[in-house]
Amino acid sequence: MALHKYLVFFCLLAVVYPKSLKDDSVQEDIEEYIANKQLDINPRYRLHYHVIPPVGWMNDPNGFSYYKGEYHIFYQYYPYDSVWGPMHWGHSSSPNLVDWKTLPTALVPEEEMCFSGGAVADGDTMILMYTGRVVTDEEPYFNETQYLAFSNDGIQFTKYDGNPVLKETPNNSPDFRDPKVWKHGEHWYAIIGSKTDDETGRVLLYRSLDMINWEFLRILGESTGEMGYMWECPDLFELNGKFVFLWSPQGLAPQGDRFKNIYQTGYIIGNFNYETFEFIPETEFEELDYGHDFYASQTAEKDGKRYQVAWFNTWEKTHPEAADGWAGALTMFRELELVGDRILMKPVEDMITLRGELVLDGELQKDDTIDFDQTGEIIIKADLEKKIEILIAGRNGGDKVWIRWDPEVGKVSVDRSGDVRQVKWSPISSHSWRLFLDASSLELFCGEGEVVFSSRAYPDGEWSLTNLSPQVVNIEAYKLRRSVPYP
Repeated sequence: MALHKYLVFFCLLAVVYPKSLKDDSVQEDIEEYIANKQLDINPRYRLHYHVIPPVGWMNDPNGFSYYKGEYHIFYQYYPYDSVWGPMHWGHSSSPNLVDWKTLPTALVPEEEMCFSGGAVADGDTMILMYTGRVVTDEEPYFNETQYLAFSNDGIQFTKYDGNPVLKETPNNSPDFRDPKVWKHGEHWYAIIGSKTDDETGRVLLYRSLDMINWEFLRILGESTGEMGYMWECPDLFELNGKFVFLWSPQGLAPQGDRFKNIYQTGYIIGNFNYETFEFIPETEFEELDYGHDFYASQTAEKDGKRYQVAWFNTWEKTHPEAADGWAGALTMFRELELVGDRILMKPVEDMITLRGELVLDGELQKDDTIDFDQTGEIIIKADLEKKIEILIAGRNGGDKVWIRWDPEVGKVSVDRSGDVRQVKWSPISSHSWRLFLDASSLELFCGEGEVVFSSRAYPDGEWSLTNLSPQVVNIEAYKLRRSVPYP
């Protein structure tokens, strides 16, 4: 649809749609509750440079996009308790993917819970496409369809009066969620997670000229049985001349070091044809991050660069911060590169603007310790012909994490008090590690980002780092400033 026609359509929506966030009292009540509840939040585990909910529960990132000069990230949100509940969309924005401000709640559930989805900009209009989950009276007691909401300022959103715009899958599966939308040529495309009749995961591909009337094109990919029972949060994008099919399968069985988390996020490299709408895989499924807490990734493109973020937690585990009035976080934002058939992840460039006091620039002897506040960036260089062992711990107790390199097997491991994640690491050029600590998290980037671990950890007090290696290691370490709001 031509842009001017779309803007006329948006203006008509503003006239005919009477509910949702058009009701200012709903918005005001939520924001008043959040402001008051923030005063009761215990700050001990509150992250300093990760997007976190102001109060309550957060899970999947949603709607990662660029609009009117700023990056926007939305997220699954329940403000009224620090456990999962009727899903809203929380909202933050940033000029640089590092410094974030919290915006008013973007979507509020009505007859539907506002499950995950994407966002696109069409001229001056921001469009959200999300899954509306409705409770039903018959098994399986829910149904999922696709909804739209619109904004002309990126803050206040109006739901489309004709929702849902995508009502059913080809096989009528009620599991039909997490649309990711992009534009190619004159068409909008959407990929959406779903299931087969025999309970295996699949991803469906659609297209539209106007974001309202959608045509089913084909099954983009599906499990043959070994790749899980549900495929969530799909993404498809071009990177360095290839296409990356990225998604979060549920139900993968552990295989040695692989698939140790309850659910996974990973990718396949291949080619996609806009004439036949077929994705041709060229690699096997590979995990994107090897840490304990990484799920439901989203990506966005700006100026030829592809950026990524994920939920910095996982399902079916204890969230210690929930006792403090909030739960959940997003990972640091990363830039993706494709080298051969490997995705490399590195922190976005502006992360260096967080650096403050230099803690150490030199050698750290065996068994020596350096202390941090609640944040730190540590660049570690050592001889990869020898073992490396670094202990990260709270100064007053709490969680301990050992980061190790074993040259005999060529593996890096992150050991969180006996819960180990490990993977083989083949450096491309750099042999250093770049470790980021926050009040209840660590993220380890190995070399050029060939291997990355994202894990939550909960210290008592501030952090310390001890060199337990049988060698001297070189350390360049900084304290980091806060870049997310603190009430």
